[in-house]
Amino acid sequence: MDTTEIKNDDEEPITEEYIIKLLDDCCKICDFNDDQQLEEIENKRNKLLELTEIFSHSGFKQTPEMWDALTRMYASNVFRVLSPPTIGPNGEFDPEEDEPQSEPSWPHLQLVYEIFLRAITSSDLDVSIAKPFIERDGFAIKMLDLFDSEDSRERDVLKSTFHRVYAKFLNIRPLLRKHMNNIFYTFIYETERHNGIGELLEILGSIINGFTLPIKEEHKCFLFRILMPLHKPKCLSIYQIQLSYCIIQFVEKDQNLSEQVILDLLRYWPKNNSPKEIMFLNEIEEVLDVMECHNFKNIMLPLCQQLAKSVSSPHFQVSERALYFFNNEYVMNLIAEFAKELIPVVFPALYKSSKTHWNKTINGLIYNAMKVFMDANQVLVNSCAENLEKNNEMEEERQRRIQDLWNYYERKVKENPDYLLFIKTSNDDERPSSK
Repeated sequence: MDTTEIKNDDEEPITEEYIIKLLDDCCKICDFNDDQQLEEIENKRNKLLELTEIFSHSGFKQTPEMWDALTRMYASNVFRVLSPPTIGPNGEFDPEEDEPQSEPSWPHLQLVYEIFLRAITSSDLDVSIAKPFIERDGFAIKMLDLFDSEDSRERDVLKSTFHRVYAKFLNIRPLLRKHMNNIFYTFIYETERHNGIGELLEILGSIINGFTLPIKEEHKCFLFRILMPLHKPKCLSIYQIQLSYCIIQFVEKDQNLSEQVILDLLRYWPKNNSPKEIMFLNEIEEVLDVMECHNFKNIMLPLCQQLAKSVSSPHFQVSERALYFFNNEYVMNLIAEFAKELIPVVFPALYKSSKTHWNKTINGLIYNAMKVFMDANQVLVNSCAENLEKNNEMEEERQRRIQDLWNYYERKVKENPDYLLFIKTSNDDERPSSK
């Protein structure tokens, strides 16, 4: 179908020249804060709506001239300096607490994004024609920079748009991945602030899902140099679900990656941050669910040592989450396979917590976990319990001897004739002088 077969409301054929003129007219930017531009804003909106309708048709030829005008119109409207970040009452922006800014020009921006998305997803798209304009002046790179917009509506449509560009223009993929890496590096090691990390990870999840086997060394480096260090920032909760999905995609494709993933999680384990620790426990269980027995053997001791620490946590939600590992049948099968090595590591934490933890729910979970261990190897559990009792008795005896020794020295000091004089002198020195 030719563009002339598309008709406007007056049933007049729409020519390529007319489309290009509309695109050129829409390059003009309106100020939504200026009431005197209300008429211009409405006129431009109507033209954008007309373009949206035009690009929804299939069967017309997309020419270089049209792509030139389309990318210029897109760049004029979309590529801009983003508003300064919102600053919360504590001097920092907290995406979970502070209200993000909305883009005033969104009524126009939304239509611009829609027009471009329809063009890029059209069955009439000729990649060879569009390619020079997508590569021109870092067009696709600039799209990535917009993910820092505080407006979630823009980030959401950007996610769809950028993903289509990545999928269709194969030759610029390495460049796009490199720029994404730079965004992540800056976020991890410099700013710890970026609004679009979750959306970028969501795109990466789809990209990783399409990786062919064996996984390239470049992609493995990305996993361990970028994805795993993304566990370090304080704001992990904002993008943890998307990050975990990316990592599980890697592990499912290559089981041997699971060992280093677990070891890195243990290396980045949060200190004095209970909500973050719960996220780490969640992610570790997801990795264990797809881990093979021979991989588990290589990381089981450091992993179970950390589990024991989490079980002993005074924060009941951390303790509760760690104890739920022992309700996971697959995880317990892995532990049972190496019961002789692992029960002595984990059981002392269970035993101690059963005596000291204040939460009744935790005590119930501890009882269930100990029962599972008993079923796995009752003789070993009994032996561990006896050793713990002996160690407790020895510790109590040691503490008693220390106390007896202190009592002895205290008694001897009081028997000294100078003791009362020393006490009186000390009290006089401490009493404030009256002037």
